[in-house]
Amino acid sequence: MSNFKIDVLTLPAVLTTLLLAMLLAAGSTSVQAQSDDASAVATEANTIDSEQPALSAEEQLDSLLENLQTFRADVRQLIVENTGGVLEESEILFMLKRPHGFYWETLLPFPELIVTDGETLWNYQPDLLQLSIENWDASRSELAAQLLSGNTDAIVSEYTISAIPMNTSDWEFMLYPNDPASLYEQVSLYFEQGELVSILLINTNGQRTFWEFNNREINLELESSVFTFTTPDDEFLDVLDKRETVGL
Repeated sequence: MSNFKIDVLTLPAVLTTLLLAMLLAAGSTSVQAQSDDASAVATEANTIDSEQPALSAEEQLDSLLENLQTFRADVRQLIVENTGGVLEESEILFMLKRPHGFYWETLLPFPELIVTDGETLWNYQPDLLQLSIENWDASRSELAAQLLSGNTDAIVSEYTISAIPMNTSDWEFMLYPNDPASLYEQVSLYFEQGELVSILLINTNGQRTFWEFNNREINLELESSVFTFTTPDDEFLDVLDKRETVGL
């Protein structure tokens, strides 16, 4: 298996960062019919009213999170080594449905699916004929679980957050973990018109992961069945079901 494919051991950390990225993408409602509402949310979060005090970075995140219910995007992922060389480029389909639905399907170069309905977590690797099933444990995802519930207060205790205006409507949020043992040295989120368009994760070892979110669809209908997985009928499929070991 490639060094950059997601395996069972790294899955909780991956979910943490992915949900961090997507749950901060709440700056608009439907991209097809709600552009005016999206602009209003962006204005409220990112501009200073002359008669009111400026919003703090945490309050801006609250504002961005407020209206998000579903999210769908095509993701371009780049993994870059500390010397600047590109280790891998991937194409990914991402879907999110509050309060618990999460879908992350790598299409290229290595097909893989990570999906949860909030109770069960499936990790399917068709090329390797492997399927891992385990109970969804929100406590293992830390920041992901906090953001999933919109609990920005808990994030403040774990991260130092700053908001940098790029112009009148675009902002960059910088998150620095307070725990020196954190996997990440810095998380950078870039918003245009209230929508998250990219995220940069910088590991403590200098490796960088960059996500670019294209064809974004916000608050459109997503069926709950999207966030469940049916085990393929394949006698060669290696199924590792951890639910029995952790208890239900």
